[in-house]
Amino acid sequence: MFKRIAVAAALVCATIVSVPASAQDQLRFSAGPPGGNWFALGGALAETWSKAGIPTSSGTGGGVSNVVNADRGKTDLGFSVTSLVGAATKGEDPFKQAYENVSVLANVYRQYTYFVMRKDYAEANGIKSVADIVDKKLPIRMATLKPGTSSEFVIRAAFEKGLGVGWKDIQGWGGSVSFASYDDGSNQLADNHLDCFAFSVGRAAAVVLKIESQLDVVLLPVDKKILDAMSNALGTVTFEIDPEIYKSVTEPVPTIGDYTSIVVRSDLDEDTVYNMTKALWENKETLQKGVKAVEELNPQEAVPASVPAHPGAVKFWKSVQ
Repeated sequence: MFKRIAVAAALVCATIVSVPASAQDQLRFSAGPPGGNWFALGGALAETWSKAGIPTSSGTGGGVSNVVNADRGKTDLGFSVTSLVGAATKGEDPFKQAYENVSVLANVYRQYTYFVMRKDYAEANGIKSVADIVDKKLPIRMATLKPGTSSEFVIRAAFEKGLGVGWKDIQGWGGSVSFASYDDGSNQLADNHLDCFAFSVGRAAAVVLKIESQLDVVLLPVDKKILDAMSNALGTVTFEIDPEIYKSVTEPVPTIGDYTSIVVRSDLDEDTVYNMTKALWENKETLQKGVKAVEELNPQEAVPASVPAHPGAVKFWKSVQ
């Protein structure tokens, strides 16, 4: 009788012990705020990896916090932009220290930086490129997205690293810098409350098309000295905004290029990261049905040029090049 009870108790204990072990093996993916592409894609990725035998859950997150939390082991993976990962590994603003336990699993899709200026303002002031704003010290009314967003980070870095000025400098010579959502910024530009609205977004940006439907604008080229400074400091690249997408573009416009990337803690097992990368690539067609930009994922751009990438991911991407 007592033996049977002891055996039964042992079986119960074994069952109880197996539950925490299972939970502990589940990886945590930090995506983005509800309603956005990152949040939707995060859920799809977690499902994809779980079906591939790598149990993963997805939750909310943000570009900066996902990097910090991955480094500290509070999460295992998450979305960010590659330039932010570059800033984190060097301890540059907005990070207070260097983070060594973060790397990139994949550059998933491209991010383009847009400096959208009212055409009448550009013509009246002879503005041909972004650097003209600083060279002429114009009392410009400009806006970008809110601090803490990847857009504000990239736009501010372009002025600070490429042109040697910050928001206070622009305000000091009579200009103004405000922060708005995509909708608010585009409406303020149309209502002549702004002269320039700058942000980062994908290749065929609905917000740019909306602005073009409201008024005549120019998309300012980004000067080479800015592109070089950003590349050296943050590992960004140079993209061109194509003429066939926007009516205001008649020839390719060089701009700061970045990527929505999957950041991963560097101490995650190499085989696990290899298999997660493999599952991402093999399920690309399914994932892009939910977020069209995933169609840009490719082995040639998946590994960042000057930002750390996880060895397991590098191994996979090299195998399919």
